[in-house]
Amino acid sequence: MGEKNKLKTNLGEVIISKEVIALLAGMAAVECYGIVGMASGRLRDGIAELLKRENLSRGIKVETEGETLVIELNVIVGYGTKISEVGQNVVEKVRYVVENLTGLQVNEVKINVQGVRVT
Repeated sequence: MGEKNKLKTNLGEVIISKEVIALLAGMAAVECYGIVGMASGRLRDGIAELLKRENLSRGIKVETEGETLVIELNVIVGYGTKISEVGQNVVEKVRYVVENLTGLQVNEVKINVQGVRVT
């Protein structure tokens, strides 16, 4: 963990782990219309593994870039949804939730669509 995940207040410092940021991003993403769930990021036999709610952070990578965060999500979208719109909604919601709940600035949110599922 670097200095980038620290918030200084008049009462002291708050350190936010990358795992907590990943979990917040995952919970925000799965609430979006068109998202079936998070994917592990690995393909097994050409099929993306759908993660359960307790493992959401496995499909998310959080990096620090200067004083900001870069969040990369692996998602599975529902069949029949417009992927570009779903992706844009996820980017906006993840950025909003992470910035408002942590006070850290999100520079970039990357979406990797790992699969399409019939819901």
